[in-house]
Amino acid sequence: MDAHDTKPQKETDRKERTGHEEDEVIEVALTPEQEAAALEESNTLKSEATTLFTASSFQDALNTYLSALAPLPKKTRFPRAVLYSNIAACNLKLEEWKDAIRSASNALDELKEFEVSLEQERKAKSQEEDEADEEIVSSGAETAAPIQDAVERDILRIRIKSLLRRARAYYNTDPPTWHSLSSAQSDYNTLLTLPTTFLTPSDLRTVKTQLRDLEPRIKVAQEQEMGEMWGKLKELGNGILRPFGMSTENFKMVKDEKTGGYSMNFQQNQ
Repeated sequence: MDAHDTKPQKETDRKERTGHEEDEVIEVALTPEQEAAALEESNTLKSEATTLFTASSFQDALNTYLSALAPLPKKTRFPRAVLYSNIAACNLKLEEWKDAIRSASNALDELKEFEVSLEQERKAKSQEEDEADEEIVSSGAETAAPIQDAVERDILRIRIKSLLRRARAYYNTDPPTWHSLSSAQSDYNTLLTLPTTFLTPSDLRTVKTQLRDLEPRIKVAQEQEMGEMWGKLKELGNGILRPFGMSTENFKMVKDEKTGGYSMNFQQNQ
């Protein structure tokens, strides 16, 4: 298991554990030396957590990944994404489906922020290079290209892992809902649009199998939830309409088989 994901141990951890936003806590800026020490501490804990995960000590691994996240400042987006993705893997092993969804989503959010910061750095560097000597720029570009490619591969690798984990969590949510099944379908479809470099043959088979299985399940969940919703509306509506000599039986829901949508027709009492 390489890169996995975690939840914050400080104020961020309280938010992720409860699922509620809390007042923003101002983070103290670290010096370069302090940031390097924080990364070293985090990496040591991450290695311990991975060892625990490999030994099937999933709860201990989860707690240690959380500890690995604690010292990291918010601007260390990629290491945080890796840890969040790893915690999602632990959540899956513990069958904590909602937590796995939250952790994997956090990983994907961190990756987005990381890409934004990279783009800002590239623009700033490009402006500097516009003023630099052409020969120096050419030499620097040759060095920077492989590094940039490696970073983009790492981002793709963690994105694929996080999407796989979130899709699996949505798929296994119990009881299944129209939302959870549709969300799993969306993540699996997204995976098919990405380069398959980091998708194992087994993962690819799983994606395609789950997509085939999801279609009828989504339809069943949709029909069931629509039926339940209509039942509650009828109960409420009858209470409102009774004084007017009407009931919800005067209103018929008609399904459009082509679109799957519904329309309401009014029928006067005879």
